Amino acid sequence: MDSAEVHRSKGSKRAESAGGSDFLQLDIGQAPPGGRTAWLTARIRAAIADGTLPVGSRLPAGRVLAAELGVSRGLVTEAYQRLADAGQVLGHGRAGTTVVAAPPAKAARRAPDPSAPTGPSAPAGAFGSAGRLGTGLPPGPFGPQADGPLVDALRGVPCRIDLSPGVPDLTAFPRTAWLQAERRVLAGLTSADFGYGNPQGTPALRAAVTGWLARNRGIRADPDEVVVVAGVAQALGLLAHVLREDGVRRVAVEDPGSLGARQQLEYGRLETVPVPVDGSGLDTAALRASGAGAVLLTPAHQFPTGVVLDGERRRELLGWAAAGGLVIEDDYDAEHRYDRAPVPALRALLPEGVCYAGSVSKLLAPALRLGWLLVPPRLRDAVVAAKRYADLGNPVLAQLVLARLMESGELERHLRFVRRRHRRRRDAMLRAVDAHLPGARVHGAAAGLHLMVTFDGAAFEDTALAAAALALGVKAHPLSWHRVRPGSPGLVLGYAAGPPGELEEGVALLGRALGRLR
Repeated sequence: MDSAEVHRSKGSKRAESAGGSDFLQLDIGQAPPGGRTAWLTARIRAAIADGTLPVGSRLPAGRVLAAELGVSRGLVTEAYQRLADAGQVLGHGRAGTTVVAAPPAKAARRAPDPSAPTGPSAPAGAFGSAGRLGTGLPPGPFGPQADGPLVDALRGVPCRIDLSPGVPDLTAFPRTAWLQAERRVLAGLTSADFGYGNPQGTPALRAAVTGWLARNRGIRADPDEVVVVAGVAQALGLLAHVLREDGVRRVAVEDPGSLGARQQLEYGRLETVPVPVDGSGLDTAALRASGAGAVLLTPAHQFPTGVVLDGERRRELLGWAAAGGLVIEDDYDAEHRYDRAPVPALRALLPEGVCYAGSVSKLLAPALRLGWLLVPPRLRDAVVAAKRYADLGNPVLAQLVLARLMESGELERHLRFVRRRHRRRRDAMLRAVDAHLPGARVHGAAAGLHLMVTFDGAAFEDTALAAAALALGVKAHPLSWHRVRPGSPGLVLGYAAGPPGELEEGVALLGRALGRLR
């Protein structure tokens, strides 16, 4: 008999009667005598495996399900605990219990691929049972060729500790300063100001952006050169459309490089050509040999390696651009630096050959969807037209508030504050990696909001490590997501969004997951 069943009160009418629940159409009368807990666990596990309960689904409260089935609450609690021990669900206290991983149920029904490499069995995956067979990898986003929707789905998965890259300290958002600026902006607006704005962006924000870039990135530009966009993602989408109309079909991208940026260009029907990145940055000789008409790169703090494009490569790249190539400079987190001097933007050196994109997503919050794009004169009208037909322009009120923060010096004050906080968190993660990830090599610690760690010579797949970590309640990006060509397994770990204690715990759990694979 299941241990949870002995706790039922013998005199309880609820325990004596067999009940049913709308949840999974459960009928407790189908459970074998003495095996109700195992039966309930198996029914929920099967629903997770076949996708009836996808990742993110919330299970009924234990007391509610117990009442509907006419069983003790302890029986339901025990069933949930068995699922939690298997890494399939995660309890959030009063917030309930959610599905966080699914067993590879469909794969288990098939014979293993004899040609697949042998090694440690993969842990539970994260998004149903649609894994790719014969790969040795778990189902879900951690299988090969993960695509955009799965990356977005991973972002929404509940977890205890999120070490995903690309997120700043959202608790530090300057709410008071934002509200004060918003009040001042509203007090000065006329009724006409609430109409449709300029698709290129409000003059106030475009002027403020040029001042910000001049002070912080050494870029001298005119407000007419600035197009306000909904983050760098939209900037890449607009450029993809304009470049395709201009006859460009191939765009070189860094390898490794941002999966999201690469997919944004591919969604715009451009062919992306991977160009290797080494300790000096993008391989410019490989760029010239690629035949690409444009290149997207992150020269100030390469994602994900953290490498800075060195002087020799910069000269070669600018020579390539002066000969007719187009550089798309993604300056995604250049403000966040700790142990090195600032790196000048390429746009400051060759304005006519560089499209420059930046945003406040890594400085304030991604939810604002506010960024800027500077383009050479020959492309500006086409980019503004593409922006007009995309959305008629960004919301005016948020643009005016950001402009006031930039002009008042409040944004610089916020940058100084979060830079100190991010540095402490970076240091905490470095200590944790040293303590809990033996054999890991750290890259890119001098700046940014993430670390790249590699396990050179390791035999396991980094997707398996990320899946094992997710089963323990920790989210991280496998490095292979951001590669086109094969390379050493690794992880990309964001450290800005969590306090030091949480970072320490998260890396310790990564160490536990790593130990299971070795």
